[in-house]
Amino acid sequence: MIGRLRGIVIERSPPQVLFEVQGVAYEVDLPLSTFAELPASGEVVLYTHLVVREDAHLLYGFLTIERRAWFRLLLKVNGVGPRVALALLSGLSDAELAACVHEGSVARLTRVPGIGRKTAERLLVELSGKVPATGRTAPSRRDEAMSALQALGYNEREAQAAVERAEKAVDGVASGEALIREALKGMVR
Repeated sequence: MIGRLRGIVIERSPPQVLFEVQGVAYEVDLPLSTFAELPASGEVVLYTHLVVREDAHLLYGFLTIERRAWFRLLLKVNGVGPRVALALLSGLSDAELAACVHEGSVARLTRVPGIGRKTAERLLVELSGKVPATGRTAPSRRDEAMSALQALGYNEREAQAAVERAEKAVDGVASGEALIREALKGMVR
């Protein structure tokens, strides 16, 4: 899975950019809010989510890991695909989306183009209890480490055991990256 890209935007065609990373250009779909926040020039880091379909590999990009976490959470809702998730993230900030979920605001969700009443209601039901009051849905450092190890081919049980050992070995303020490094050291031993 492609989780992050660091490169330069060489072509803009909303909602898609052509993103060059060391000579390879990736077509990346962005929420319009992310598109508007892209710097005019210079290097950019995009947190990405790859969707593999029978007929295509589609890459979606976000400037923050929290925004990507929202995208992934929205994809778990029955009937919400990448296009609907992008529409929601284009029309609402993280805080607005969290407020809609906590307040049960069907009316606010239906103002987003492409979101009907039934989809809005389904979103509220399925996201209820999954969105913290702050609206932040970023994975914990533990979840991040587990995902990284599983992406490297370790099964869930192996990854969990390695992360638990690593948590005991590092101090409580270690970053997710430090936890991953420590877990990998334990896997090699």
